[in-house]
Amino acid sequence: MQRILIVDDDHLVANTLALIFLKNGFEAKTAYSADEALESARSFSPDLLLCDVTMPGRDGLALVCDITRELPSCRIIVLTGFYSNIKDVREQSSKLDRPVGILTKPCPPTDLLREAASMLATAS
Repeated sequence: MQRILIVDDDHLVANTLALIFLKNGFEAKTAYSADEALESARSFSPDLLLCDVTMPGRDGLALVCDITRELPSCRIIVLTGFYSNIKDVREQSSKLDRPVGILTKPCPPTDLLREAASMLATAS
């Protein structure tokens, strides 16, 4: 079973996303901050990180850099509810040595699951 770590400071969003993935055959775990997510990722070893960009404290892009360095096999999708973030997210993710999926919220579950399947298909 593939493992997904879902990170969003909005508990309802994180928990709803976890339920969507659980219902579709994933093992899902939630975290509500970048720091909590990094600690959780070290023990959970997710196959996929689904991460909000805008969070209090360290943002999702800082977490993406940490996960890329510490868990090189983990695939990554970032979510943002702010269309104004898309350009910065694309620029920063283009500097990484692997593709990062970028989706905007709200995102239909079918699109989210399709992007997750696509990202996981590229896993080495």
